[in-house]
Amino acid sequence: MIIDLRSDTVTKPTKGMLDAMMTAKVGDDVYKEDPTVNALEARIADMFGMEKALFFPTGTMANQTALKLHTNPGDQVICDSNSHIYHYEGGGASFNCGISCKLLQGSGGMFTAKQVEEAINPPDFYHSPLTSLVEIENTANRGGGSCWDFNEIKKIRKVCDTHSLGLHLDGARLWNALIAKNESPKDYGQVFDSISVCLSKGLGCPVGSVLVGNEAVMQKAIRIRKILGGGMRQVGYLAAAGLYALDNNLERLASDHKKAKEIESVLSKLAIVKHVQTVETNIIIFELQQQAHEAQFLKALDDNNIKLIGMGNGKLRIVTHLDYTNAMHDKFLDVLSHL
Repeated sequence: MIIDLRSDTVTKPTKGMLDAMMTAKVGDDVYKEDPTVNALEARIADMFGMEKALFFPTGTMANQTALKLHTNPGDQVICDSNSHIYHYEGGGASFNCGISCKLLQGSGGMFTAKQVEEAINPPDFYHSPLTSLVEIENTANRGGGSCWDFNEIKKIRKVCDTHSLGLHLDGARLWNALIAKNESPKDYGQVFDSISVCLSKGLGCPVGSVLVGNEAVMQKAIRIRKILGGGMRQVGYLAAAGLYALDNNLERLASDHKKAKEIESVLSKLAIVKHVQTVETNIIIFELQQQAHEAQFLKALDDNNIKLIGMGNGKLRIVTHLDYTNAMHDKFLDVLSHL
């Protein structure tokens, strides 16, 4: 039994999901004739109370499209120093969009409206990049799956309105935040100009993300998707997995969160562990007393067929997910307790 806790992207489709995929009605999505893709896009747009959604093969492509929709070459996006668009999208902000990132030193991957206000470049000062977009990530991956305070998000919206800035949400794990904080997708749809949500993390799909926004923002999204990678054809087989996941895998995210909290509790009692970030959802980030112990720690787990991932600077990450069973959980806690 391999216990893979490197990410919630390692899940495999369940039998029910595979059945839904294999029986999906499909068409040519380049002609917008795939009924299952159309149904998924319409459903997610409706969930967020927004006008238009577009299916993407990856969350990175969805985010890169959003950056392009909101900016022109030479502009600047304000984001957290730990944001996914800065660390994990291959420098796409500069390569694809020709923009720079102004990095805010937030807490747990989250910053304040005051920090945003102070980071905006004067629009008439042509020596500095033109600030045109603010981007946040909920949950914040490098923040340990932390959830934003929605009241702070609304304050950031007011700052964006005052300065005519766009506001994009990288919601790769937004589903986790919605379940953890009992929030409504429609509340987010009223605040953000665009939102990307991932189907292949907590929801257990093999591939896929969706970018959602209102018509004025999204009108060029399909053209940008074409430029970044082209059109997809009978992609309804993948969209069917998304529809199945929305029906069956949303509420169960609470189970992942519960397991993560239990892992946090055990880790916090180990002498070898220096610090565990507060767990809110399905990500646990922790530090060992000495970085030199990392290889030994990971080997001890690997000897028990348990896989974790290092994040650098002495930090390790654990992510609970759909394929992490109760039996795996019991074994992992037992192994941890005896390290």
